[in-house]
Amino acid sequence: MNVEKKELRQRIRRLKRAMTQEQIQDASRKLGTMLLESPLYQQARTVYGYLPYNQEVRTVPMLEQALRDGKRVAVPKVYGDEMTFIYMEDLSLVADGYAGIPEPIADGPVADDPTALVLMPGLAFDRQGHRIGYGGGFYDKFLENEPEHPTLALCYAFQIVEDIPVEEHDKIVDCVLWA
Repeated sequence: MNVEKKELRQRIRRLKRAMTQEQIQDASRKLGTMLLESPLYQQARTVYGYLPYNQEVRTVPMLEQALRDGKRVAVPKVYGDEMTFIYMEDLSLVADGYAGIPEPIADGPVADDPTALVLMPGLAFDRQGHRIGYGGGFYDKFLENEPEHPTLALCYAFQIVEDIPVEEHDKIVDCVLWA
């Protein structure tokens, strides 16, 4: 792995671990408002979100709002080295899955909207939409197979960096929101 990427991952992880719950909640509330106001969200019939792990942006209230807004919501579940999105109507029906990350308990129904808005987790982003994920490559592989999805990342201001080391397989995020 690129040394620069490894150092950047370590630096951002340290900054995230230093956040208080209050800082996480405050930024997550602001990001929730920004998401709801974004044209990508407003145009989406379906949102492929993710359930937060450790100090990630708290997405559950956003996904619950999407359900109230009449959108379908799906979250990822990992099977080996593949990631599948599972439709959910009750976001509490989860258990720890791959790497301790919350996943749906159910294995279906499998999400099937090729135009769904995909919320992209990650450790670092630049203003051009390049991202450094957590190293599993799950989202890059998913988007390789389903390239039509609009993508949006939610992150903390310190996760925005000047320059991301880019590799050929890395997918660019359409919109990055930060608070």
